[in-house]
Amino acid sequence: MKFSVGVEYALHCLLYMVKIEEGKSVGIRDLSTFQGISETYLSKIYSKLNKAGIVKSAPGVKGGYTLARSAEEISFWDVIEAIEGSESFFQCAEIRQNNILLDKENLPDTHTKCPCTIKVVMLEAENQMRQYLKGKSLAWLYDEVYNNVLPEESESSMIEWFNNRIK
Repeated sequence: MKFSVGVEYALHCLLYMVKIEEGKSVGIRDLSTFQGISETYLSKIYSKLNKAGIVKSAPGVKGGYTLARSAEEISFWDVIEAIEGSESFFQCAEIRQNNILLDKENLPDTHTKCPCTIKVVMLEAENQMRQYLKGKSLAWLYDEVYNNVLPEESESSMIEWFNNRIK
């Protein structure tokens, strides 16, 4: 299992949007410039985030994007699902039914009616990961990054940079 770099781009760029002034929006160009990533690729990511209801677009010459919900209501899992889709990570192909020792025309219940133990374990693991990621919000990330990881001046510098671009 591997998440695309789009998930990382999305989370980083959404992080910068947490403290955008009410009624203001931020453009893809500014987000891509600030983060040093492709504007074209980021546009595709934001299209997915918009479709998922994580951001909303603001029309017009000074248009851009704003968060569609509060940072407390946007989980890591919401972002992952918006970018990667909702398909399960593990796709059981029921290869247990291909066992050479089985009569394919008369498969036992243990191979047709009960769930495959491998599938059960994989889905349990995926559910635990999903629950963990649902518990981490954009607000939590913002607090963690700007209060525990980066130097104090990082937050004000970031907010100032975006405010100067938006005006």
